Amino acid sequence: MTKIVDLFGFDTTAASQPNWEAVVSAQRCPFVDKRCYKVRKSQSEVSIGTCTVQFGAGPVVICPLRLLEKQKIFLDCLHLLTGHEPGNELHIVSEVGIPGGSLDYILASIRGGKVRDFVGIELQTLDTTGTVWPERQRFIATKGIPADPMDTSNTKSYGMNWKMTAKTILVQLHHKLKTFEVVNKHLVLVVQDRLMEYMVSEFQFGHLNSARVSDPMHFHPYSLNAGPQGHSLELGRRFSTDIEGIATCLGLQNEAKLDLAVIHGLIEKKITERTRLSIYPPQALAVDPQA
Repeated sequence: MTKIVDLFGFDTTAASQPNWEAVVSAQRCPFVDKRCYKVRKSQSEVSIGTCTVQFGAGPVVICPLRLLEKQKIFLDCLHLLTGHEPGNELHIVSEVGIPGGSLDYILASIRGGKVRDFVGIELQTLDTTGTVWPERQRFIATKGIPADPMDTSNTKSYGMNWKMTAKTILVQLHHKLKTFEVVNKHLVLVVQDRLMEYMVSEFQFGHLNSARVSDPMHFHPYSLNAGPQGHSLELGRRFSTDIEGIATCLGLQNEAKLDLAVIHGLIEKKITERTRLSIYPPQALAVDPQA
């Protein structure tokens, strides 16, 4: 049984399977409609394409773009756009720089080219220890696609970097959340439920609230549920807190501040026809070419 669950966005467990030779040749990520950005260090022309792998009790998402399935994560943040009004447009803007780093995405409510409200969205998936390349090569070999025997015979396994991944994202959240508290906006962390469970068990998370709109920091954990068409995302129990709540986890402090007008300006510079959120027909998310 293969340990590769998703390859180039296609589920290996689905009842209907694609032409794998065409999929591997195209090297396309369907979630952003671009070539998969994860390439081999020794072969930059070869995209790896592994989105999700089997590990332990079930599948683990290892590519953040896998979380963009059907744009569910953005729709699940609409309630946090408290300043949104009928008639406003919704835009998804990527890689907006703020103190403490940059945000993966911003969901913004726009009217007349001006920001009326916005929500910051961070995606976090698990990093692996070791490489999944041999498993990937063994899988494509079973589909009749030529693979180097040295790769397919490699028995080295891979693991998950649970602790470093969890600690790194919590530090980053604390750095960025101060800005969001200052301007009275919401920041959302989108994760798989397995990573969220680890964070709850290893850090001080007992003080978190069941999600409430009054809190600036929100955790949206998604399960990956198996079905006839493959695995799909489903939002689980949500949590929320504030800057003191994140500090309780890590004991960190940060004084990053940014004027609300500056953030609005950064968003407004990036809104285009391609960033507009469209429910039907589905759209590929725009990726900042400068990112």
